[in-house]
Amino acid sequence: MAAALVLALAPALAACSDDSGGGSEATPPTPTAERTTSAPATAPADRAAAEAEIRQNWQKFFDPKTSTEDKQAVLENGDRMGPVLQAFSGDERGGQVQAKVTKVEFTSATGADVTYTLTLKGATALPDASGSAVEQDGTWKVSAKTLCALVQLSGNASPIPGC
Repeated sequence: MAAALVLALAPALAACSDDSGGGSEATPPTPTAERTTSAPATAPADRAAAEAEIRQNWQKFFDPKTSTEDKQAVLENGDRMGPVLQAFSGDERGGQVQAKVTKVEFTSATGADVTYTLTLKGATALPDASGSAVEQDGTWKVSAKTLCALVQLSGNASPIPGC
C-alpha cells in the first residue's frame, strides 16, 4: 500500500519540485494545494471511528463462533480467500484462537499496522503479534498477508492458493 501511495504521489511531488522555469514568481498555488492535501493522508479522516472498526472486525474475525461468511466479510479479498480461510479454520487450533488488538498505527488513509495478542483457549499464545488492516470497499479488514502469515505459523507447509 505504501509503495502504491508513493507511486501515485510521485508525479505530483515531482511537479511541485520542478522549478526549471526560472521565473521569480512564488510556487504556483495548485501544486502547493496538492502537497497540503496529500500530507494528511497518513490516517483516515475519522481516526477514532476507523480504529474502533479495526478492533471490532479483528475480534469478529478471530472469534471461533463467527461464521465463515462473516469472517470473509472482514477479511481483505475475503471472496477470493476461501482456501486460506479453510486452512486456518481447518487447523484445530484455528477454532480455538481469539485476538485482542492492543495498538493501531495508521500508515495511510487506508492502511494500518496492528499489534495484537493471540490467545489459544484463553491462554496467551502470541503476545505483541504484528499484522495489518486495510480499508477495502468502505470496511476496515484483516489483511490477507496477516492471515497468510498465521497459516504459515501453524506449520502448514503446503502452498495455499491466495497466499
